[in-house]
Amino acid sequence: MAIKRGVSLYSYQNETFQGKMSLEDCIRTSAELGANGIEIIGEQTFWGWPEVGVEDAAIDNWHSLIKKYDCTPVSHDFMLDYKRYKGRIMPHDEQVASVKNDIDFGARLGMKFIRALVSIDPQVLVDAAQHAEEKGLKILIEVHAPLHFDHPWIIRHAEAFEKSGSNALGFLPDMGMFLHAFPPVLVERFRRMGVPDEIADYIVKAYDDRVLSEYVIHNVREMGGEGPAIAMAETSRHNAAYEPKRMLDYMPRIHNIHGKFYQMNEDYVEPSIPYDEIVKVLQQGGYDGYICSEYEGNRWIEDVEEPDSVEQVRRQQVMLARLLGEDETPALKAAA
Repeated sequence: MAIKRGVSLYSYQNETFQGKMSLEDCIRTSAELGANGIEIIGEQTFWGWPEVGVEDAAIDNWHSLIKKYDCTPVSHDFMLDYKRYKGRIMPHDEQVASVKNDIDFGARLGMKFIRALVSIDPQVLVDAAQHAEEKGLKILIEVHAPLHFDHPWIIRHAEAFEKSGSNALGFLPDMGMFLHAFPPVLVERFRRMGVPDEIADYIVKAYDDRVLSEYVIHNVREMGGEGPAIAMAETSRHNAAYEPKRMLDYMPRIHNIHGKFYQMNEDYVEPSIPYDEIVKVLQQGGYDGYICSEYEGNRWIEDVEEPDSVEQVRRQQVMLARLLGEDETPALKAAA
């Protein structure tokens, strides 16, 4: 089976928050682009989740829209507020119960998966796995920069998953961990914040040369950098340029992909993430799930312009369709 295209509605967060796009707008727009897999963050898409709950009418409307636009529910990305209590971590049993609550919510939505944040203890997920099996979905830990598949914390999850013997546990790699170049939109934002050109240029060059982040921060201080310049240097602690091929060893448990991107140019290229290489690796590994667009460049440009998330998602979907060898170019329908 071929790799499929989808969209995380997180990509439309600006338009959603500002009331410019309804849930139907988000689903319809994605469907028009041929991105029929729909991923959500519960708190963004459904008012009241998880503290208040979601009424059946809202769930019915969701299913109606999914059917209307011939889409597939893919993933509910949940949060675990294990630090909600001041001065102490949420007890283990309460964490498991919280995950089970999100499993139930994902099942109500017809999701195949629920996404777990990378900070969650693996034993919490293992102890919730049987409930996920009973509900017919999988729990996927998001492998997100600065972590990666060779990081001890991710290896610990992998070992726990294998030891559990459960098929309801897996991984959701975020393509931001394959950031092979410093994103131009980040550079431009830091320049606008007052980072001197010589320091900005040095940080970009140091990232290209894979200089250790602590050295970069130290050198920027030595160059007289302060405030925004230090902040720009510190992004190298989070940004990562790992190898896409490392996904191959984990492919049996990889069931969804976050197609992170910061900027899609007019020529349909993401200048910082090598999607041509990524798609080849996924195809080599026999991956047949969704790549869900996840636009995150909005926060880096909204100081000077209104983000056009729809156009950015459209461009990424065109890129993905081309890389996947599709015959048709994704396009939005003209407004009536």
